[in-house]
Amino acid sequence: MAAGSQSAAVLSFEDARHLVEQHATHLNPSSKELVELLDSYGRILAETVSADRNFPPFRRVARDGYAVIASDLTFLPATLTVIGEVRAGAAIDSIPSLTSGQTVNIMTGAPAPNGADAVVMVEYTSCQGNRVEIGQRVVTGENIVAVGSEGKRGEILLIPGMKIDQAAISVAASVGKARLLVFEKPKIAVLSTGDEIVDIDFQPGASQIRNSNSYSLAAQIQAAGGEPLLLPIAPDEPERLRELINDGLEADLLLLAGGVSMGKYDLVEQVLTELGAEFFFTGAKIQPGKPIVFGKLDNKYFFGLPGNPVSTMVTFELFVRPVLEALAGSVSRKLAFLRARLKSEIKVKTGLKRFLPANLSGEFENAEVELAEWHGSGDIAAQARANCYIVISPDDHRLVAGEWVPVLLR
Repeated sequence: MAAGSQSAAVLSFEDARHLVEQHATHLNPSSKELVELLDSYGRILAETVSADRNFPPFRRVARDGYAVIASDLTFLPATLTVIGEVRAGAAIDSIPSLTSGQTVNIMTGAPAPNGADAVVMVEYTSCQGNRVEIGQRVVTGENIVAVGSEGKRGEILLIPGMKIDQAAISVAASVGKARLLVFEKPKIAVLSTGDEIVDIDFQPGASQIRNSNSYSLAAQIQAAGGEPLLLPIAPDEPERLRELINDGLEADLLLLAGGVSMGKYDLVEQVLTELGAEFFFTGAKIQPGKPIVFGKLDNKYFFGLPGNPVSTMVTFELFVRPVLEALAGSVSRKLAFLRARLKSEIKVKTGLKRFLPANLSGEFENAEVELAEWHGSGDIAAQARANCYIVISPDDHRLVAGEWVPVLLR
């Protein structure tokens, strides 16, 4: 640990996460852009979308069947006279009004006739010519969606900060929004460090490895709504590391992978300290990822992530994502765990909160989870085979098969 960071603490997971969230609340996206509706998918909405008319704009029928006056079905079976048929999209002025004893055959999505106050599903009817026998009562309003019940004209349907998914696309299309205003993606600089790291198109030497961290982080950045900027690999040499850190500070957020442990050539904290960085914490009591660093330099936030690939990926999800999402304009959200039954016993040492690669399986409501077979935080292949993390409290040393355990989805 660099001398200048001695005052920054190694925090519990919860304290570190809350501290990151507190800083994230003060961040705002830089600018906005107007994009075509389909191009907005996955982006963060930067405008309010309101209903341009009532939804539905007419009393919409929710089932195929017969529009009726509910009081005509007091005594069953009831026989009514069929005076017409109404399809979805029928002109309102072409639809006959009902009086007692009358009905119309009607389709899902069609406007309900004046006078009708319910719809009997076709399954409960038997039609012969212009007469239909009905064997099921309905209550007033049944199978008819009231005008404006899904949204009144002028009502806000989508708010800024929402991630635009298929439902939001549908809402925007329904109010005639061919384009949407979205926040521009924040630029996130990624700097991998270490003399042992080479670019992916190089043949590594016997003691070298290819730069997987920059690419896994780039993928996570894209999934979280950012634009990755991959910097050259920084050698274990202070001057060049300093130059690349300064380049990275041109972006909205800087992520450094590697060089944050306590080895002789782990220079990241040292160089950041020399540049005048403020450190908020220099570790979290978790596994993997304990050496995680969070701070600020030249009014830009940075994270120093552990160099082991699984640690890098885990600490991104736990700590980097809230800051990145705030820069992207997303509404803040708390970290939520699911629960699933443990398939096999787990024994660990106490003292650290653990996020261990695992696989969630089962069918329907019968979720089960078990640890992936992995060999530590450098085991990229095990991480690739996993689909979640089992979360273990720092006080637990043994989890028995069959108990419910917290799970964090990837």
